[in-house]
Amino acid sequence: MPESTRAAVIADPAGTLLALDFDGTLAHIVDDPTQAYAHANSVEALAHLGRVLGQVAIVTGRPVRQALELGGFIGVEGLERLIICGQYGAERWDAATGVTIEPERPASIKQLAESLPDWLEQRGAHHVRVEDKGLAIAVHTRGIDPGLLHDLAEPLAELAAGLGLAVEPGRQVIELRAPGTDKGDVVRALVAELGARQVIFAGDDLGDLPAFDAVDELRASGLRGLLICSASTEQDALVARADVVLDGPDAVAGWLEELADDI
Repeated sequence: MPESTRAAVIADPAGTLLALDFDGTLAHIVDDPTQAYAHANSVEALAHLGRVLGQVAIVTGRPVRQALELGGFIGVEGLERLIICGQYGAERWDAATGVTIEPERPASIKQLAESLPDWLEQRGAHHVRVEDKGLAIAVHTRGIDPGLLHDLAEPLAELAAGLGLAVEPGRQVIELRAPGTDKGDVVRALVAELGARQVIFAGDDLGDLPAFDAVDELRASGLRGLLICSASTEQDALVARADVVLDGPDAVAGWLEELADDI
């Protein structure tokens, strides 16, 4: 299936949606999430692909504005039609129009932001990194205390349930966010919007599983689909589901460059 789908993409690029996660796929995972810049080779390859593919989209848990800053996508020739769907689809930015859709911050997230510091202090976890995304709050332990995340998982899930929030576990991070959409919903909507005949999705973590599910469903309905895993030693949940397994963002960049060359 990978080779036949790739051949279909090369034969019919205008009918192809290429959707990619950001962290762990386009950018290396780093201790400080504000320093996770997109791989320069990937951005260059996407600029080439953006000229010929029907649609290139970034589908990320990050806020749109963060993805724009860290990706360096604004003003890049070839990415004039780029779409970024942030916060699991709650936010959207269209390069073609410059329009950004950003919902208001839910009261439940505001309440969480106010109470979380004391909550963490009471559990001896005041030293974790807390990232406020506006529509979500993420608790990071990378480079700080990786083992603590396991101890916090169940209490954080209970805290989220009490506030009506969704829990999004990831690589040394647990995110509490407003429910309502996931990456699978985003992929389905983008496919319908383009009228895509082929869809490629690349991701690395548990939050990408709904997008993998969506591509499998679309394949069952007759679309060609290709699933790419940006693999790591921290998370292997996507490996068995993927058609192509790549060794992290460096290899993803190489794969994108090869696709751009082939088209």
